[in-house]
Amino acid sequence: MFAALRRHPFAVQAFFRHSLVLTFAYPEELLQPLLPPGLTVDSHEGAGFVAVAMVQTEGLRPARLPAWCGRDFFLAGYRIFARYRRRDGKVLRGLRILRSYTDRRFMVWSGNLFTGYNYRKCTSRCERTAQTLDCTITTAGGHADVSVRAHIGEAASAPPAGSPFADLKAARRFAGPMPFTFGYEPKTRSMVIVQGEREDWQPMPVHVERFRCAFLEQPPFAAAPLRLANAFFVENIPYRWRRGEVERLADDVVGEDVR
Repeated sequence: MFAALRRHPFAVQAFFRHSLVLTFAYPEELLQPLLPPGLTVDSHEGAGFVAVAMVQTEGLRPARLPAWCGRDFFLAGYRIFARYRRRDGKVLRGLRILRSYTDRRFMVWSGNLFTGYNYRKCTSRCERTAQTLDCTITTAGGHADVSVRAHIGEAASAPPAGSPFADLKAARRFAGPMPFTFGYEPKTRSMVIVQGEREDWQPMPVHVERFRCAFLEQPPFAAAPLRLANAFFVENIPYRWRRGEVERLADDVVGEDVR
């Protein structure tokens, strides 16, 4: 019963007041062991990618409920860009969520009841001016503390120095969120596929002046240097997630059952 609840049993909608997503490049072979059976690293020239998303969300609620039922909260998430081949052969690009943080206890409870996104409590502070966005996230034990300053007043003209992307066109292919999010049920060897829908999605490349993330300073990420691949900012976006779809993996899919 409880496992079925975590399959995103109803559509959800929300409004993104603003979203800053920083994507970091890692060796593909470092990230693949973090993915469950059925998923492969979505790579570019041998690099895989981990996105750190910081989103100010408003009015999140089941899609059938009126707006006054919605909840406002801050969300931070760590995701790996991944691909999934469906049983019909179609390949989907999306995200595998490693961990999520929110500043509302209700969202921790409800998020862990209806999703497999591994929500934890944090405190957050975001200060915005016309030119900059400063975000500070504090977590239990400091294990996922974040400090970042991004310049949002003017679009960046190129990817960050050291990025594996040659230009912004290539970088935009890895500008989250992706169309799909993938969950995994070890007991049933099934993939839970959630499709997101958005309007007027035109993320702006931005320059990051300062960034520290304790989560990425721990294994296995600490085995590779921190390499910012892209940074995108977007604001005032209506967003909707469809009800989750469950697909049992084909019998020939191999791999360890990773939660």
